Order: sequence, then structure tokens, then C-alpha cells
Amino acid sequence: MQGNIVINSKRMGDLVDGLLNFSRLGRRELMTHKTDMNSIVNEIVEGQFKNSNISKYKINIHDLPKCFCDSRLVKQIWENLISNAIKFSANNKNPIIEIGSTKKENNPVYFIQDNGEGFSMKYYDKLFGVFQRLHSVSEFEGTGVGLAFTQRIIHKHG
Repeated sequence: MQGNIVINSKRMGDLVDGLLNFSRLGRRELMTHKTDMNSIVNEIVEGQFKNSNISKYKINIHDLPKCFCDSRLVKQIWENLISNAIKFSANNKNPIIEIGSTKKENNPVYFIQDNGEGFSMKYYDKLFGVFQRLHSVSEFEGTGVGLAFTQRIIHKHG
């Protein structure tokens, strides 16, 4: 019983922290500068290797062009997306994560792809909502704030 209280208290704290961060983002001014995406992504992936057992993952990082952005916020985007790719690929026998970019109208478009769990496109409209989850907590942990936060940062950058 006491273990459940501790677990649920931590989960509630994480939800409150996520909601506070989400609400603060709307008021925060962007501090843009030329940002090395390779450096950010490599730092996050190396940190994940140190903090988790992801040695079974094949992670391909292609050369990523620099761009003008708020590097602290963009780092949060990459952390959310990379951790989601790792989390939702965990049940795959041979998980592969691909991180790269393309160009659209002379601007870089960054992507991350994995061969993980995926989701049904009929729930696409719920994917970026606050506290919206497409899987149960028992299947995959998380608060349901990460993708909403990610989308808000991207929209803030235009």
C-alpha cells in the first residue's frame, strides 16, 4: 500500500511539473541563435546510453544542419522525441532509430523515425493534446505532456 502511495505521488508530481512547464512556455521569449543540432542530438543519445539499457538499439544519426532557434527549447524537443522513440521501440527485438533531416523550401526539416509501437492515425488529433495518451501507463510510462510541449515549442518557433 505504501509503495503505491509513493508511486502515485511521484506520478502526480510529474504531471503538475509538466503542466507548469507547458503553461510557462507561452510566456517565455525565444532566445534564438545559430544552433548545432548534431551536438544536441549526440549529447542526448550519449546520455540515454549512460542512463538506460539501450545497447540493443541501432541509432543512426545523419549529419544535421545548423539552424536559428532557441537551443534550450529545441533540446527539450529532441529529448522528448528521442526518449519516445526509445520507449516505444523497447518491445521490438531489433529496435532501429533514424535521426536526420531533409530540406523544404530551402529550410531544414528534422525527423526521427523508429520501428516501435506506433499509433493508429484515427487518433492523430489526440496525439498532441495535454495529458492525452494512446497507451496505458502499464504499457508505457509517461505523463502525456511531452508531445503537447514539443508541438507548442515548434509552433512558437513558427
